[in-house]
Amino acid sequence: MRTISSLLFAASLAAGIGIAHAEIPRPEYPRPQFERSTWINLNGDAWTYTFDFGESGRDPGRELFKSTGFDAKINVPFCPESSLSGVKHTDFIPAMWYHRKLAVPADWNGKRVILHFGAVDYESEIYINGKTVGFHFGGTVSFSIDITPYVKAGETYDLVVRVKDDTRNGHQPGGKQCNQYKSHGCSYTRTTGIWQTVWMEAIAMQGLKECHIVPDLDNARFVVTPSFYADAMPANEFRVSVKTPEGKTVGNIATRVGSGVPVSVPLSEVKPWSPADPYLYDIIFEVADAQGAVIDSVKSYAGLRKIHVAGNRVYLNNKPIFLRLVLDQGFYPDGIWTAPTDAALKRDIELSMAAGFNGARLHQKVFEERFHYWADKLGYLTWGETSSWGCDPNQPIDGRNFITEWGEIVRRDRNHPSIIAWTPFNETWGLSNPLQHQRLENDAYDLAKSLDPTRPVNTASGDIHAKTDLWTIHNYSRADKLGVIDVPENTVWSRDAKYDRVPSRCYTGQPYIIDEFGGLMWIGPDRRKNADNTWGYGGAIKTDTEFFKILEDEVNVILKIPRICGYCYTQLTDVEQEQNGVYYYDRVQKFDPARFKAIFGRDPDRK
Repeated sequence: MRTISSLLFAASLAAGIGIAHAEIPRPEYPRPQFERSTWINLNGDAWTYTFDFGESGRDPGRELFKSTGFDAKINVPFCPESSLSGVKHTDFIPAMWYHRKLAVPADWNGKRVILHFGAVDYESEIYINGKTVGFHFGGTVSFSIDITPYVKAGETYDLVVRVKDDTRNGHQPGGKQCNQYKSHGCSYTRTTGIWQTVWMEAIAMQGLKECHIVPDLDNARFVVTPSFYADAMPANEFRVSVKTPEGKTVGNIATRVGSGVPVSVPLSEVKPWSPADPYLYDIIFEVADAQGAVIDSVKSYAGLRKIHVAGNRVYLNNKPIFLRLVLDQGFYPDGIWTAPTDAALKRDIELSMAAGFNGARLHQKVFEERFHYWADKLGYLTWGETSSWGCDPNQPIDGRNFITEWGEIVRRDRNHPSIIAWTPFNETWGLSNPLQHQRLENDAYDLAKSLDPTRPVNTASGDIHAKTDLWTIHNYSRADKLGVIDVPENTVWSRDAKYDRVPSRCYTGQPYIIDEFGGLMWIGPDRRKNADNTWGYGGAIKTDTEFFKILEDEVNVILKIPRICGYCYTQLTDVEQEQNGVYYYDRVQKFDPARFKAIFGRDPDRK
């Protein structure tokens, strides 16, 4: 819950930057697994902007980083391509600048002041009163800047953000952002600049920076590894309190540790997290000084669940699970990559579950933490993926751009119980240097495992695998051809014969998943095509009876193949010209969701 004292609010108003709580877009705390009470939401139309088509904003004589305000307003956190931003400029934006006043409350004196950005696409440089205070490269993951050396409590500053975003240079991950003016195929409207919440918070100088929570179901405990902004000498006391939703304490420990030292928290009552019962423990982290006074307190939560691979099956809490996933691209008609409200994030999950899916492959986009929060709460299984399209992994700078952001993604989201697999790449066939690509895939796998050894990694969704825990293919055939999938023991079908000389690509019995299929196009008689280049897989389907017959036949075939342990249907909603969703782009239902649930809600009958 967002809290802001009357003093903070008054200070903001006095600085000319205040906006009433109800008027702030996306007002909810953006990081619900690591929540503090003292923070300020910096969203809203207090921001001004200017485009920098010539990328000359840092040149002598222009020096936009010294700005005290630009001429046009923009509603943050919505990107300038979106209607919700108030701008709706859909042509390419190679660079742009943001400005807003930043008031640091007087009662933050003696605190560390952290400026947080949910996501800024792609390259960003942050200035305060004309001085650079930080950089970030990567358009889809959160980052924070300690601005304590640059600000004083009770003062107001000019905050400027420079953005550079070259979707067409081929060196930066961009996902499904189109590299042509007009959206086409499976590429859609671009996202430039700030597209998730910006906020500021006050933290004790030796407060918590992060806590890695590892659930250990087999031993009835959580293993927590804290990291502090600064280690005390001697160490401050680190406290962990685990409670049931009803408030009963079931785990409690206090110890003196430094950054990176794991702490075991045994549980007196064990209740696993699962889709059938998404049970979450409430957790309070505290840091106390040598006198026992609490100097930092963070609210969190965790689910006690185990995900692992054994043989050719995926296990949840030591029981095999069949994955009935849907492809979710996370686009919105009015916000593009940004959901208009927190409720919209929750509703997408509810729509998917109503259609019979038990989870989603989050496709070519890093979803915001509030989405994962709702997935945790609702018991919705997901695969975390990157926006890998847009760069060539064979090029050194592309690999550097990719691997750095990939590590940040895993580190940010690894505490969420709903995430059960990581997917760094999508559809990697056709690259010019298979050995170099294999090297990068292996690096991405190893990095994910070093940061989070508890989850399987599906290194490349849809073929051209190197080192991988899951074997995935994409197949948009109808039922007659879908039923003759060949899954031999030591090899697998490949789109590109030159990859056959890479020996580690051999199939070795991993869980076999069709993680893209279907994509059946349907536009009801009361609807028009979204664009003149609208498309879907499989050609025209004339009646709803024909539609559901084709769909059911495809799912039946998959359920009857013993080796297959899951699927992912394309897709949850239409996205612009790609109109093959279970729902329309505006989330209106195409058919009664119960008709889909009768098909997608079934597991195979296996002993």
